[in-house]
Amino acid sequence: MSKKILITGMSGLIGGAARKQLEGKHELSALNRSDVPGVKCLQADIADLDAIQPAFEGQDVVVHLAAFAKLGATWDIIHTANVIGTYNVFEASRRAGVKRIVSASSGATIAGWEREFPYKAIAEGKYDEAPDSWEMMTHESVTRPIGLYGASKVWGETLARHFTDTTNLSILCLRIGGVNAEDKPLNTRQNAIWCSQRDIAQLIEKCIEAPDSLKYDIFYGVSNNKWSYRDITHAREVVGFVPQDSADDYI
Repeated sequence: MSKKILITGMSGLIGGAARKQLEGKHELSALNRSDVPGVKCLQADIADLDAIQPAFEGQDVVVHLAAFAKLGATWDIIHTANVIGTYNVFEASRRAGVKRIVSASSGATIAGWEREFPYKAIAEGKYDEAPDSWEMMTHESVTRPIGLYGASKVWGETLARHFTDTTNLSILCLRIGGVNAEDKPLNTRQNAIWCSQRDIAQLIEKCIEAPDSLKYDIFYGVSNNKWSYRDITHAREVVGFVPQDSADDYI
């Protein structure tokens, strides 16, 4: 059934992939700082709640992708875009009666575990030092964020938990891996964490289509990579995510 879907940050790489996946199936609109040609777009900054509120009226689902995603960003930038901005998107959704938010989290929420064996060996491509099998990071693993960016995404997940416990919203958080414009692994670490554009777009669509009874969850967005340490079994079992691509094809 067709839904009215608002995508924040549609001009970004993942926003473009999501648009390609969803266009023609749903009524799309954008909330973006710059104009997005070919789609209804409200130009505003997510740090300004009053300015963005009109974009949420009448929407069924919000796909929240707008963020500042650089690991070395200053606290002021992270605080404005990822802390205040995420709160504003959730609150604007609540006020407008949106049913579900698909919210971009990040693998940076747990990437700090790459400081420890065996994840360090896997991330560095020292496969001869890695064991035959390893404990996967799941949605229930203890977070260990990299940088203020990773910490801000942990905040987003816990804020989502708060909103789903206290409002009618459903919020599904995606711990997105290494998505890039080249659409292939660009370094050894990405053999573990790479996610193709079509795989992340599929996961977003699966979350949009998930039953209304699914109030809150966390899913890893990575392709079917042999050296992955991030669990995608949960996403497959709960929303039917089946990655079509693999970093192994490029090793």
